[in-house]
Order: sequence, then C-alpha cells, then structure tokens
Amino acid sequence: MNLNVGLNSTGYLANAWKYRSGDRHDINDPAYYRHLAEIAHKGLFDAVFFSDHPALMTEPLGRPFHTIDPLILCTALAAQVPDIGFVVTVSSTYNSPYNFARRVQSLDIVSGGRLIVNIVSSFNPNVAANFGSAALPPRNERYARAIEFLDLAKKLWSSWDPRRESEVPSDRFWDSTSAAAVDHDGAFFQVRGPLNVPRGPQGHPVIAQAGASDGGIDLAARHGEIIYCNILSKPAGKAFGNKVRERAVSLGRDPSGIRIVPGLVVILGESRKEALRKHELYSGTGSEDGLLERFVREHGLDRDGFDPDAVLDYERFVPDQNRQQAVGMGLGLSDLLQHEKLTARQAVRRSEGHHRLLLGTAQEVADEMIDLWEDGTVDGYTLQPPRAPDDIIEFVDKVIPILQDRNVYPRQYEGRTIRDRYGFSYPA
Repeated sequence: MNLNVGLNSTGYLANAWKYRSGDRHDINDPAYYRHLAEIAHKGLFDAVFFSDHPALMTEPLGRPFHTIDPLILCTALAAQVPDIGFVVTVSSTYNSPYNFARRVQSLDIVSGGRLIVNIVSSFNPNVAANFGSAALPPRNERYARAIEFLDLAKKLWSSWDPRRESEVPSDRFWDSTSAAAVDHDGAFFQVRGPLNVPRGPQGHPVIAQAGASDGGIDLAARHGEIIYCNILSKPAGKAFGNKVRERAVSLGRDPSGIRIVPGLVVILGESRKEALRKHELYSGTGSEDGLLERFVREHGLDRDGFDPDAVLDYERFVPDQNRQQAVGMGLGLSDLLQHEKLTARQAVRRSEGHHRLLLGTAQEVADEMIDLWEDGTVDGYTLQPPRAPDDIIEFVDKVIPILQDRNVYPRQYEGRTIRDRYGFSYPA
C-alpha cells in the first residue's frame, strides 16, 4: 500500500487549528515543515504532499493554507530529510514550460529522484489577477494548455541525455550531440530547446494529476502516473479507475503505469463514539445537527422541506461541468450516492473536505483502508490530517503498526527513487 501525507498549513480541516498543538506562526516556519516531514519519515510515507494556490485567501474566519512556494520549501526539506518523496503542486496555466522543466528536473537531481510534480489547471480568478490583466482562460483551454505543457516538458526532460554521448576525446569536455533541440511549435508554446539540465535519475519526475472532470480525466489518462482524486466508496472507486484506465488505453498508453491514490481524512478515537464527537469538533459544526445544517447550506437545499433521514437523489448533487470551482472534488458525493442509497445523516459521516472520511478506532480505520486496497480499487491513499502535527503523529503511532502487522505496508524504505517505490517503469 502506497501512502502520501498532506502537510499544508495547520492541517487539512479549516476549523481544526483551534485544537492542534503549536501556534499560528508555524505555517511560515521552515522548521515546522521539517518536523512534519520527519514525522512522516518515521511513518515510512512514500511522499509528503503540498498543494498550492498562488493567491492569498483573505477570509477573516479562515487561515492561510498556502504560503511558502512548495518547490522552494521541498528543496530545503530534501536536503534535511532522507528517503521520503515530495509532491510539489505547479500550475500549468501560470508557468512557462521551459522554466518549469528546468526547475523540477533540477530538484529531482538534487533530491536523488524523490520528486513528484502535481500538475493543476488553476481555476480561481484571484490567481489570474496575480499574473496580469488577462481573465482566467475557460476550462477547455486550460486543459488543452496543460496537455501541451506536459507534452513539451517531456520533450525537454529528455533533450539532453549524457548517456547518449559517444566516447569523448581527451581534448573535449563533452559531446554536444548528446543534446538536441526540441523545436516545439504548438498552439500555446514555441520553445527551441534543448534543456540545459540533463536527464534526471528518474528519467523525469513522476507526474501526479488531480481532476475528475472530462478535461481532468483526459489529462490524467495522457500523462498522470499518481492520480490524486476523491473516492468515497468501493463501487465509485472502481468506476473512476476503470474510466481513467480505459481512456489511457484509447490513447495508446499502458494503464499499468497509473496508480490511484485518493485523499483520505482519518479521525481516530478510542471508540467510534469518541471519533464522531471529534469529527463534530474539528469540522467546526459542533454536533450532528450542525453537520446537517452545513450540508443543507452547502448544497442549497430547502431548509423547510429537508428530511435528514430521506434517501438522497444523486442527480441533485451532480456539479455543473462548467462551474468555476474544481469539478472533480464535487463529483465525489454524486458518485457515492449513485452507487449507495444514503440519507443526509449517513452522508455527512462519509466525507469531510470532499474526501473519504474514516471514523473509529485504529483497527477499524486500518480494516477500511485495506478493504479498498486489497482488491485493487485503490493503490494507496493520500492522508489529509485534520490537524498537523497531532493527527499525523497519532496515525503513525496507531495505524501504521497495524498495517505493518497485516503485511500490507513496509517496515523500511525500499527502492532508490519514487519510481522504484511505486513500481513505475522508467521513461524510455
């Protein structure tokens, strides 16, 4: 079972910061992130995951969720914490392919092959406003750009390969024939190349992708190796995995190079009852009635006619494919309800922060994690702890040993690179 862990800010849930150890200045302190990475290393996580959003969200009741540039932060962490990998989120909408290819290939070399790049198509106009006066491009254009962005990056990553050098005469330092121009002339980018950074230890960094909209599925099928997504049940997970892999086959790609590693929110208790109360506390709703009230508000339901114990119609919760916000995360609930008959009272305990929610004892959580993994519905998980560092420490101390005793999780780091650890082939 592959496991990554999210390390953004004070933890994944916006209201849980009130119940964590540490202070509010942690989120801008590199030493704090080193501490989190060291905890993750103790738990033998494959990688630490940093999402990113290059705009400061200024809601007075919120908290900054993205501050230090993850590529810069992970460069420092890679020098201080061994073995563990780094998932760095980069926008294809607001980066140039050459600069992107150069920076991430450099970090993959510096880290010894421990980099995963999570490519996202920015959807927030606040981000667009930080990169000029042009409006945010429409969704279909953003995904078309992302596909060309990665097509071009792959050309650049392999454009200088010292292994292609013939025997170099003693009076020459190198053989320039080991590098070749890419001469890319596409709809969005014109780049000559070659890259001035040589091929890295993984060939190129592992590519992660998050998105379940039509454009996101296409991008994942073409380029994604680790797919970060929202899977709330086994039937929904199987349907999603089949959709991505079938699309990959239609594009001429071997689907064995794809790993499904969805987000997972875990809240542990000495009993399920204790975990339920923690959920109400960390979510900021205060009670089950509060969870139901939030459900009504978030989904625009009629308060007067709302029955929390009536079976929900999945069609009511299918997100608009053309909405501004990310479509993929919104699909989780409708996919769940399409496969299971649930009431609102049940549904509010199945998802938190758009990800699958597991509530209970460490043994119960481990059992549910293994259930989706052992039949291949998922290849692993990206743990999103409600509180950092508290819930990472608790997971490492209580759940990891159970997974190890069940022989589904390693007892030491194996493999030189992330490609080795995930069982990926190396790019030709």
